[in-house]
Amino acid sequence: MGEIIHILGFAGSLRKESFNRSALRAAVTLIPQGARLDTFELDAIPPFNEDHEHEPPQAVRAFKTAVKAADAILIVTPEYNYSVPGVLKNAIDWASRPYGDSAWDGKPVGVLGASVGTLGTARAQYHLRQMFVFLNMFPLNQPEVMIAQAAEKFDHEGNLKDQITTQKIRELLETLTEWTKSLQKSKTLG
Repeated sequence: MGEIIHILGFAGSLRKESFNRSALRAAVTLIPQGARLDTFELDAIPPFNEDHEHEPPQAVRAFKTAVKAADAILIVTPEYNYSVPGVLKNAIDWASRPYGDSAWDGKPVGVLGASVGTLGTARAQYHLRQMFVFLNMFPLNQPEVMIAQAAEKFDHEGNLKDQITTQKIRELLETLTEWTKSLQKSKTLG
């Protein structure tokens, strides 16, 4: 049996009852054998300030350490004004700094998101993919998990009740695990 793939997941929403936090909680229960999904709360991440990048706040240091320790990343994002939420962008920026010390470099990453609208965070996910180019991350292209009309997919306690969405998240996690193993193997051989 091989090593366990350690995935770090976080939601780009600060709202405690958000559909994206609910989707992340669902993902924890759907993780495949051979992988582990730990989560990190972004609540204490402040706005990025380059004046403090060499001595960042404790919450930023903890986040960057968690990112570096992970084999892969799972980002669960809402869509705000056709893009990613500010807290998510700040977290990404902090963990990429100072220049030359990015925690993201070479990390496989899976993305999913939930929205009450019909596009299910498609634009926010696209903006994340643009960031991944500069961050030198390796995103999964498929499956895409864009949870549209999220209010219909979760119950009042935030539990995922939609079987198709459940299967798509499970498929994403299985593919992310295999993608990570494949990238690790290619690094070993290269």
